[in-house]
Amino acid sequence: MSVLTRYLSVQDLVDLVRRKGLSACLAGVAARIEAEFLRWEQFEKSARLAFHSADGVVELMPIADDRTFTFKYVNGHPKNTAAGLPTVMAFGLLADVATGTPRLLSELTITTAIRTAAMSALAAKKLARPDSRIMALIGNGAQSEFQALAFRDLVGIDTLHLFDVDPRATTKLIANLAGSGLQLRVFSSTAEAVKGVDIITTVTADKALATIITPEMVEPGMHINGVGGDCPGKTELHRGVLEGAKVFVEFEPQSRVEGDIQQMPADFAVTEFWRVLGGQAEGRSSAAQVTVFDSVGFALEDFAALSFLHEVATELNLGSLLDLVPQNDDPKNLFGVLGGHSGGLRRAA
Repeated sequence: MSVLTRYLSVQDLVDLVRRKGLSACLAGVAARIEAEFLRWEQFEKSARLAFHSADGVVELMPIADDRTFTFKYVNGHPKNTAAGLPTVMAFGLLADVATGTPRLLSELTITTAIRTAAMSALAAKKLARPDSRIMALIGNGAQSEFQALAFRDLVGIDTLHLFDVDPRATTKLIANLAGSGLQLRVFSSTAEAVKGVDIITTVTADKALATIITPEMVEPGMHINGVGGDCPGKTELHRGVLEGAKVFVEFEPQSRVEGDIQQMPADFAVTEFWRVLGGQAEGRSSAAQVTVFDSVGFALEDFAALSFLHEVATELNLGSLLDLVPQNDDPKNLFGVLGGHSGGLRRAA
């Protein structure tokens, strides 16, 4: 029986986004994430397996329901840009649970940026005030354009307040968003950038116990989308910000270790976001309430993204087919795949 695995390279993913449209991909992944989160209890879940070093982290993120298994390999190394490498590099696999057959092997570096932005916008759509139009974007690196466009398309943001400690990142962001219709305003500090905004998104990369947002910066009714605090020893929000807000997370056991709530005691109250989507928990309770989405990235989001890619790539016939699994008429005769003895039985000299 022939078993072939669809493979999506970086160029294949670029072609997919160009043919489908980035806005459609952001919306499609967000819709798929919402649909999978509504099936939350049908999944076998675990916190990701992480290997930490002084310079970064390498992780595996597995998840499965009764039909499909996925995993993502991903790293996070903030200093990589100095060596000309991305801070995040990722790939993923989608396989059948019934047989273990690998169906899709795909790049996930660009895809992770798309799914992270889609997740952020989905959470903001449910947790931010409905009249939110202005967002501060703190950190203007690799994730920033995706966040900007997702919030434009899915939340209705029309104005961005920009700040990054590296002015070159902001210049890059402005150039990439030319023609987007977004009003872009550059500020010289985080404190100035967040004044009067409806939503704050933090997407900083430094692996440090940072305090990008402090309590005096927070105004009534704000929604804070904390993306950069995503591993042990890496935070963005002062604990006072968390104490004064209603906090939502993806998967609590993982967020307790990796999110901004790693600073808080074990009994600090948080709400898993799937409960809001499913109507089991309340989101924002008033216009003046401050809400925080403490996002660390969860495997179910990658499950949704890989499922979306598999469907679209099959529909558009993108990618190539790989023989990752030996092709053999007799599956018990693995040795026969080597093509007979061909000298293979002789003892090495």
